[in-house]
Amino acid sequence: MNIIIILLLLAGTFFIFSSAVGIIRFPGIYTRLHAATKAPTLGIISILLATFFFLYGSHQIISGKLLLAILFIFLTSPVSGHMLSRAAHRSGIKPYLRHREDEYERYMQEKLKEEN
Repeated sequence: MNIIIILLLLAGTFFIFSSAVGIIRFPGIYTRLHAATKAPTLGIISILLATFFFLYGSHQIISGKLLLAILFIFLTSPVSGHMLSRAAHRSGIKPYLRHREDEYERYMQEKLKEEN
């Protein structure tokens, strides 16, 4: 049980640290949002799972609050990142494009043509 707890804590630390590096190093807002939502979600869930296993292994406590926190973070963090990126795109912030197209912009232009 202790080995699982240590591995989960190390994985959580790695994901959160890599997220911090990604936020600093990535070029555009969308790639930074990706780093700010995906990796910390896995990191926080790993740390909360380690806490859950520690409480269960040491004190035989099954914490429903920890399980609800894991579920809440798992559901809300990616959705909030998606909504922030969508709001940034709608406000006119262009993505950092290198050998790619902005498909969402093309979709929105086609949608506007259909409405008119």
